[in-house]
Amino acid sequence: METKKPKRSDPFHPLPRGASAAFSRLAAAARVRPHVPALLQLIWEEGDISRAELAKRTGLSRSTVSEIVGELLATHLVAEVGTGESQGGRRPIVLRFQYDGFGIVGIDMGATHVGVAVTNLRGEVSSWEERSHPVREDPRGTQALVFELVERSLRRAGQDLKRLLAIGLAVPSPVDPRRPDHLSEVVMPAWAGRSLVKPLHDRFQLPVVVDNDANLGALAEHWWGAGRGVDDSVYIKVATGVGSGHIIGGRIYRGASGTAGEIGHLAIDTQGPVCICGLRGCLATFIGTPALVARTLTLLPKHPRSLLAHKKIDITAIEDAALAGDPLGLQVVEEAADRLGIAVAGMLNLMNPAVVAIGGSLARLGELLIRPLRESVRRRSWVSSVAATKIVASELGVRNVAVGASTLVLQNALEDLRFFPTGTARHGRPHA
Repeated sequence: METKKPKRSDPFHPLPRGASAAFSRLAAAARVRPHVPALLQLIWEEGDISRAELAKRTGLSRSTVSEIVGELLATHLVAEVGTGESQGGRRPIVLRFQYDGFGIVGIDMGATHVGVAVTNLRGEVSSWEERSHPVREDPRGTQALVFELVERSLRRAGQDLKRLLAIGLAVPSPVDPRRPDHLSEVVMPAWAGRSLVKPLHDRFQLPVVVDNDANLGALAEHWWGAGRGVDDSVYIKVATGVGSGHIIGGRIYRGASGTAGEIGHLAIDTQGPVCICGLRGCLATFIGTPALVARTLTLLPKHPRSLLAHKKIDITAIEDAALAGDPLGLQVVEEAADRLGIAVAGMLNLMNPAVVAIGGSLARLGELLIRPLRESVRRRSWVSSVAATKIVASELGVRNVAVGASTLVLQNALEDLRFFPTGTARHGRPHA
């Protein structure tokens, strides 16, 4: 049996212990009958479905389906909600997946901000908190802020800690699946020997799964956003740094050591500025937030009547100016789009994805960024690869990465039913 979603892509995750009796029985059944998670996934995907339709769709016998459904009903992940239309016999009882039965925390830890979303089992956000913070330079303060925002978000969502599955954590660093709690000392030198994985686990007694922020942005778009319905897509996050997440065959592609997607360190000008990675002329040195601010300050003397004159220059001011039609703001954005187009064109020629979604700080510019980006790509790509690819802004906005972190938990939970504990049995659960 095959379902559209989910397709597991996470190679590292904790395996929770201390589940309730109902979930323990279900998890035990899944170990000897691999179609148990697949049946749950089909109910999750359809929302409402009958036992007869499950048997028809899966090819399983009705008695087997009824037995598995009995186990699912005991967990309260699935409920009977009435009767459906008769197909010539007795009216079928409709089963419904209980999307609000459990919550998930998704954390977006960027280089200069922290965002926290609480979602249900359908990716719907019930609470969102975000705050600027020098994450890259301040590990201790970041940990305190993350704890504060998680607790505030849970209160706002009215979410009981006992009904949480796990915490998903997105980090602005490559993540090696062999050492998921290790951040790159090149990208995050102040975090050498530090991680939020264990502190989060110890504080909330929940499993923690972690991945790169662009990877999780790609996952969110694949499940809920611009990448829905396609198996090959790319998400590019343009912020303090620049990164990309790649969905290939419906799964996150991480590479051998987790560094796939570092598009920000693609050298587009060998005579360009030196990057933090030690290379010269990386894409991030031209379109990362610090580079765009520096470029604006360089051009400002030539635009004395700009809306940016006599203002504090930051990325929000540049975006606001461009949206208002300011010539300086538009020039900076169009130059950034042209530089980004160099990298995207090469990626299209190499990978031919169906969708490229642009997220991060510049995404709110919409067509002001996407239109010149498409033109830059068109000038540098094979006609066939450009024609086959949609280049669009992220559909999920600023919550994208946090929702992706939550989605990573959901993806794992629908594959491994031991992610569904209930009651108070939280002690001894390992972290990633």
